[in-house]
Amino acid sequence: MITVYGFSPSGNCHKVKLLLEQLGRRLDRDYRWIETNSAIGETRTPGYLAKNPNGKVPMIELDDGCVLVESNAILCWLADGTSFLPADPWQKAQALSWLFFEQYSHEPYIAVARFICGWTPADSPRRAGLPVLRQCGHAALAVMERHLAANPWFTGSDYGIADVALYAYTCVAPHGGIALDAYPALRDWLSRVEATPGFLPLPAPEPAAQVLIDQSH
Repeated sequence: MITVYGFSPSGNCHKVKLLLEQLGRRLDRDYRWIETNSAIGETRTPGYLAKNPNGKVPMIELDDGCVLVESNAILCWLADGTSFLPADPWQKAQALSWLFFEQYSHEPYIAVARFICGWTPADSPRRAGLPVLRQCGHAALAVMERHLAANPWFTGSDYGIADVALYAYTCVAPHGGIALDAYPALRDWLSRVEATPGFLPLPAPEPAAQVLIDQSH
């Protein structure tokens, strides 16, 4: 049994739930989900920080007390030995390169723009950074579009964890003012991901909660 600490509207957390379900692992049978809201300090309690000093979600905990953090590391561990992560070393490295791209060149812009637009006041000083975030977000989407013009997936010849990772925030890029109109191959890929067996949509957040969904990795 795996215990997952996560905040449902977070794309980083949704990656973990989506992969678990697509691996055939079922909620309450194979894993527990502990809803953990960082906005009200649930990742800053002494108990949580003892397990994850970085104080972020998602985090998984095994029955023996072993803990793993960072969403893409969790995806790699869950997918090891399955079709979601290529066995061939070169193809595996290619998939990993897209995971690093997602956390370094994609999520810091697209996810943060989404947060600022949806969960900060109209007069928030953070909104001054939106033009740069959107510019960088479009740059990341353009890289993805170029890849998808010649390849159906990011994990290799088949759907896998790089697609799971990149889907999470790409699908909600328009929420941050980053439109997808200019990326036809990317939009087709989103549709292919959504047609995969066991697919789960990213839940809509509650704007009134003022949650810090960009505080996840």
